[in-house]
Amino acid sequence: MNKTISSDNHSRHRCEWASTAPDFPHYHDNEWGFPVDNDQRLFEKLCLETFQSGLSWRTILSKRENFRAAFKGFDFHKVALFDEKEITELLNNQGIIRNKRKILAVINNAKRAIEMIGKEGSLAAFIWRYEPDENTLPPPETQTTCAESIALSKELKKRGWQFVGPTTIYAFMQSMGLINDHAKDCFMREKIDLARKGFVRP
Repeated sequence: MNKTISSDNHSRHRCEWASTAPDFPHYHDNEWGFPVDNDQRLFEKLCLETFQSGLSWRTILSKRENFRAAFKGFDFHKVALFDEKEITELLNNQGIIRNKRKILAVINNAKRAIEMIGKEGSLAAFIWRYEPDENTLPPPETQTTCAESIALSKELKKRGWQFVGPTTIYAFMQSMGLINDHAKDCFMREKIDLARKGFVRP
């Protein structure tokens, strides 16, 4: 059952997960599922999904501003230049997840992002090639991977990216609008459908 909320004297339904943490309603209503074609935002979300691996999104979202400050706004050109000095600073930064493997993966992936832009033109142009056909997807909130997330994960790994498993990539696709996984009775589902219809694919 989805959470019912009241606004402007009428009831609305949100996806059930949106009621499980204080920060989730705003994130659900204003970010999750809207299509994104900005390379820096796409890279940021891939990085945050890396840090979420084995943890909850609530933990990551609560620290997102700390992550942005620590990783120079997730400017991959800057992150790619991080060396031992920055790595040590990150490992001592109590505002983020201090996991050395994940930190090194983000630095590695920044380098891979620059390579990809050189070959493909943009991260967005490459990633949106893997947008699933909505007609082939099962009902919302019923799966954690799909054929396209598996294929994109495989290709990213082939190109040297790290911490980009199929489940991580599926969560990335949900949040960046490649999939509309809002519940059928969620008031945001129609808004995301409209946003996706008006979105110009890169």
